[in-house]
Amino acid sequence: MAAGVRYPTMQDAKNWGNTLSETRGMFMGTPEIYFAKRIDNSRLVRMVDPVRRRELLAFGGTLAVLFLVVMVYLLQHLSAIQYGYRIEQAKAEHSAIVEGNRALKLEESSLTDLERIEIEARKIGMIPPMAGQIQLIESGNGDPTVPVMARVNSNGISVVSVQQ
Repeated sequence: MAAGVRYPTMQDAKNWGNTLSETRGMFMGTPEIYFAKRIDNSRLVRMVDPVRRRELLAFGGTLAVLFLVVMVYLLQHLSAIQYGYRIEQAKAEHSAIVEGNRALKLEESSLTDLERIEIEARKIGMIPPMAGQIQLIESGNGDPTVPVMARVNSNGISVVSVQQ
């Protein structure tokens, strides 16, 4: 066994403080003794307790199953929250599209107003047609879904129905 003894000196006291009141409570003459003891555990053999090992394995398995259940629950919960955000975002986009559609219909109705078109035409110098300048073209079959083509030739305007 090895032993070590260390005695505080007055030089150590100089480092503790400059005034006498800081060093008054210290024991200047008491030695600090350290003993080193070597322990040899190389001959010890660990005994495995099968009951304790089985208990620890069961406990670890239970913790693993519990961890998996909690993780599955969290995954489902977080995906439900994510789907909620997606639904709210889709609702906001839908309302924006409906509002845009309403604005476009309003603009379309204002642009197709005949009075406004007549006012704009007069601004750029157009005048209403004179009598005899308008010729109505009627299709031969009377069906509005069948396309009608008009042809201008030397005899005048002729109507050709295109049937498929």
